[in-house]
Amino acid sequence: MSELRVVFTETPVNPWTNLAWEGAFLHSRCSDRTVDASRIWQNNNAVEIGAFQRASEEVNLEYPERIEAGIVKRFTEGVAVYQDPVSLNFALSVKPINGKDNADCLCTDILKGVDRALEELGLNPSVQNVNDIIIGDRKVVGVAASLRGKQNCGFIHETVLYSVNLDVLASLSKILLKKRSDKGISSAKYRVTNNSVSKPRVRVEDIVRALIKSFMEILDMKAWYSDLPRPREIEVAEKPSPPSIVRPSGILREKGNSTREGQVI
Repeated sequence: MSELRVVFTETPVNPWTNLAWEGAFLHSRCSDRTVDASRIWQNNNAVEIGAFQRASEEVNLEYPERIEAGIVKRFTEGVAVYQDPVSLNFALSVKPINGKDNADCLCTDILKGVDRALEELGLNPSVQNVNDIIIGDRKVVGVAASLRGKQNCGFIHETVLYSVNLDVLASLSKILLKKRSDKGISSAKYRVTNNSVSKPRVRVEDIVRALIKSFMEILDMKAWYSDLPRPREIEVAEKPSPPSIVRPSGILREKGNSTREGQVI
């Protein structure tokens, strides 16, 4: 059975470097410098927009400045997403992708893993719009993907809304405000919800464990933990933006749950 490397590298105060790590993990996997990997990380306060979006069309630009939120552009498509310390980000860089040849199929396979993880935690999720997971009629997970066909290499990342400030999210997004106006909805925050609202006893570390377990099953892999990036990943990440302090995430690092480098679970 193959192994899935699970990495907790993050730079919460620097969303630009967090995204640089995303590109570095994909590049290193596609060039066969590293094995399949899942990265788990958080941003302190950031607005992330899609590759082909304009910040001025997606975001109320005066509001991020007011709350000191960075605006960053990722290399995958999609609309803006607000990330704070109580939202959770997952990314997977994998190859081959079970013979799949387009990003939609990649989203479908990985979304099954997310859907299954939330079900095991007692939630009632369902997939909508190819790359969203909803509970009831409210979005709790959004996904974006990139496929490098010639290298048979895929990348997918997702934001899990755990306990994000929905008022801030609503104030930031022009898209949500437009949809609210078009559909007569009184507040944009009612278009999304938090997993903590749907299941208050579920902790963020419970979601992390459930997602890793589900990805292992979907990808037919065992997981092992790696605290730090590989040299090639550091080299690639440093090109667009030198990393600030790199540290393992506190998630799953509480007493009694730490793991050693290379430990298989």
